[in-house]
Amino acid sequence: MPVNLADLARDLTRDLALTSPPMQISYLEAPPHGVPLHPGGAPSVCTFFSEGRSRAFYADLHAHEACEIGAFVHGIAPEGEVGARLMATVGQMQKDGYLAPGDEAKIPRNAKPPRFVAYGPLGSLPVPPTNVLLFASPKSAMLAAEAAKGPVPMNGRPMCAIVPTLNQGAPVALSLGCVGSRLYTGMGDAALVVGVRGDHLEAFARTVRAIRVANDAVEREDARRKAGYSPTP
Repeated sequence: MPVNLADLARDLTRDLALTSPPMQISYLEAPPHGVPLHPGGAPSVCTFFSEGRSRAFYADLHAHEACEIGAFVHGIAPEGEVGARLMATVGQMQKDGYLAPGDEAKIPRNAKPPRFVAYGPLGSLPVPPTNVLLFASPKSAMLAAEAAKGPVPMNGRPMCAIVPTLNQGAPVALSLGCVGSRLYTGMGDAALVVGVRGDHLEAFARTVRAIRVANDAVEREDARRKAGYSPTP
């Protein structure tokens, strides 16, 4: 039977105590039917991540070029005007001490850019997800990492690099975010980003449920032990 993405979204929101629904990212060769085009002008690619948590839309490749870092991460060639802005931004970041020389070459990026990208709450789009992002508390990110059942790559700056990390094969990845993404997305200081590859989502959601139940049992036992302990003054 086809996977009901809305049901998976509901289950993940409950089991990971998410405060916003999982957000899907879908790479497409053509605009999705019935989905509105983003008007553009977004100052960053992670702005799309933020807006996609509450409504469905798609953007073409050009709309991603307003963010030179995000454009680079998405696989857009660093040429012409976009390339010039990218070099200027990287140069300023190095001058500020934010990046060391050569750090930019270590950032994960897509080998090939998508033609169109659709964003929206999981299950709100008429296309399957390429990836899914969860804005999660540290405890929920812990459960997600346990549910991965294997090594989980962790990205720092830029937050959008979690997408090519998944595209390059990681079933689950974590991002600590970056100072820009925390500003643009409004995620604040207490959230992490969990990324799940779309073709791994059903198995991940099923394992998250089992992990949550197991953690609840361990927590009850640990609470019992703690309640019986009296620290020495």
